[in-house]
Amino acid sequence: MVRILFLHPDLGIGGAERLVVDAALALKSRGHDVSFLTNHHDPNHCFKETSDGTLRVEVVGDWLPRKIFGRFYALCAYFRMIYAALYASFVISRHENIDVFFCDQISVGVPALKLAKRRPKIIFYCHFPDQLLSIREGYLKSAYRAPINYLEEFTIGMADITLVNSKFTLRVFGDTFHRLKVVPDVLYPSLNTEYFDTMKSKISKKEGNEFSVVGCENVPRNGFIFLDINRYERKKNHALALHAFRLVVDALPASDSKRCRLIIAGGYDERVSENLEHYVELRELVNKLGLEENVLLLRSPTDDEKFVLLDKSNCLLYTPDNEHFGIVPLEGMYMSKPVIAVNSGGPTETIVNNSTGLLCEKQPQKFAEAMLQLYMDDSLRERMGVMGRKRVQQKFSFEAFTDKLDNIVETIMKPAWTHENIRKKDT
Repeated sequence: MVRILFLHPDLGIGGAERLVVDAALALKSRGHDVSFLTNHHDPNHCFKETSDGTLRVEVVGDWLPRKIFGRFYALCAYFRMIYAALYASFVISRHENIDVFFCDQISVGVPALKLAKRRPKIIFYCHFPDQLLSIREGYLKSAYRAPINYLEEFTIGMADITLVNSKFTLRVFGDTFHRLKVVPDVLYPSLNTEYFDTMKSKISKKEGNEFSVVGCENVPRNGFIFLDINRYERKKNHALALHAFRLVVDALPASDSKRCRLIIAGGYDERVSENLEHYVELRELVNKLGLEENVLLLRSPTDDEKFVLLDKSNCLLYTPDNEHFGIVPLEGMYMSKPVIAVNSGGPTETIVNNSTGLLCEKQPQKFAEAMLQLYMDDSLRERMGVMGRKRVQQKFSFEAFTDKLDNIVETIMKPAWTHENIRKKDT
């Protein structure tokens, strides 16, 4: 058994959070002792495994500011994570024998983790270079980001092993961190398929066919549902789904358009100003496009509600451009739903065009054409659904994810083995 402490800045709801929660569940299933240390955790806005006692969570440093004068988000996030790392090294490690620190998103805490008692090994999971997520806003912003960007690269290099979530991110990592001699391993995110199977069994035993999601009471029983799941952030490009859906409604006869629905189910955190602003922007866009009767905007559905939405939907839309990986397409494919996604980034590694879904250019007309194609062809939807589920089972199974992660942990605990040994063993 290995004692593993996960450090994550904000243990809310999102793809990065789903990844670390699944990683913890995977390692726990192999007998390891796992827990989380985080700067923020809201039991009402999180994955249920972190609130129902399945995974232990400790919060430190939430009193530190998230921003200063409405700015300096990155700087504040770095200080908060450094505080958590110091707490892990000098408080937790004093009372517990930590073997491995697993941190992600923010690497600046890695040097502080190296001060811990017994010198635990450090795994850093890079979802995407943080510096590329920052909006360029002129010389002052560049000057502010320069030392932060340098620290990101320098501190990633101090981890014992670095992992990335896709081959796309691996290429970006190499192009971004020129000075690093690190070649990360690719650890694809996976699904906790046991949860999906359990929920499917529960729903199949229910009588009736009710749509048990708050806000969806008026969805017709024979409705055709296009589902768009992603946080309420502008980069997720929900507007693409709305503009494409407007074209779909215009192209269909009135009887067909009345039964069509677009449901946008987005992660929504009231502490994040962009979530609040973008929700309002999308609501205004819905009104501008005249789609009030056909579009539903749901905020932070629970895991069970998200499952029901996937179960009842006919087609999943995935609109971000150059998404690092994207767990939602895997969820859709495992639920036997065809996926329409932008032809870039991680989805090009998970979706097989014309087999498990359709990859399109990020243009409303192209998306609309794909949506109409799937609306019109029942057999195509069914065939893509079957192939999508098979692909997840074969390529992205939770068992394969668990095996590789467990192998990484076991290998890192053997000093005689090198990073290269891991790659050779996997190949």
